[in-house]
Amino acid sequence: MTKVLHTPADLVSAGLAPAGAAAELEAVAARYAIAVTPAVAALINPADPTDPIGLQYLPSPEELETTPDEQADPIGDSIHSPLKGIVHRYPDRLLLTATHACAVYCRFCFRREVVGPGGAGGLTAAELDAALAYIAGHPEVWEVILTGGDPLVMSPRRIGDLVRRIADIPHVKILRVHTRLPVAEPERVNEALVNALSGSRLRLAVGVHVNHARELTPAADAALAHLAGAGALLLSQTVLLRGVNDRVEILGELMRALVERGVRPYYLHHPDPAPGTARFRVSLAEGQALVRGLRGRYSGLCQPTYVLDIPGGFGKVPAGPAWIEPSGTGLTATDPWGGTHVLPDEA
Repeated sequence: MTKVLHTPADLVSAGLAPAGAAAELEAVAARYAIAVTPAVAALINPADPTDPIGLQYLPSPEELETTPDEQADPIGDSIHSPLKGIVHRYPDRLLLTATHACAVYCRFCFRREVVGPGGAGGLTAAELDAALAYIAGHPEVWEVILTGGDPLVMSPRRIGDLVRRIADIPHVKILRVHTRLPVAEPERVNEALVNALSGSRLRLAVGVHVNHARELTPAADAALAHLAGAGALLLSQTVLLRGVNDRVEILGELMRALVERGVRPYYLHHPDPAPGTARFRVSLAEGQALVRGLRGRYSGLCQPTYVLDIPGGFGKVPAGPAWIEPSGTGLTATDPWGGTHVLPDEA
């Protein structure tokens, strides 16, 4: 396969959806964007409806089922958006959304109501000027996070221009980029793109979204190595997803694979209640049990921070299990193997 699959008919032709499902999937496509790159399609086992790669990228009629707790803007981006393209939720950092387009469209995306080809143009020149003026006018902003969509789908020329303009703002020291591109379309992480990202005074961090070790192909490895070779600090962003990575050994394998490639396990996100994503969600208790299972069994290098974005725009907080809790007049500590130990309160 040599082209990106955008329609149910494309998926049927590629053998990734049965012919009888096309009409049903058209209703999904009318609401939520579809894109499956050749790199991703090559990883999907179409004969297995539980394939963890296929579950992430192939549309399902279940996406049209909305539960009462689901929200179009589950983490409250709009509440913290003073102008188009800016989300300023925390004092020393903000999001700059330059595009709403992605190389692939994840079926669990928390921004699925706004991403897609219709947003591919991103900000107009005037809107980008206003967003950069906002950053320049807020000296407390130490870090700018490029997000979207996926900012790396923009041309190297546009990326380079944007990086230079951000670097011209003296109080910004860190540029973080959130992207799926190294696993979704690794061939685009080429010299021109990497030079555009790294050619400034800013310290570059790249948050790579990867949910399963099978996504870390040799081509993805090369893309990550290219970024690391340019001095980028590589971090992982993983979403905890039912049927994809909700087993301790699957998460552990992924975290080890990331560390082996020089990617620091960073965030394990509790799934957000975006519309039509109920099939992916696990309970907080299930997530905490999984994170507890990683501790002790896997190296400390392989321990991401399990986080919950409080619905309604109240921010991201650690959601991992409590290892030390009050007990009587002292404290009780639980070790990685489930044993409990009484500690004095002053311990």
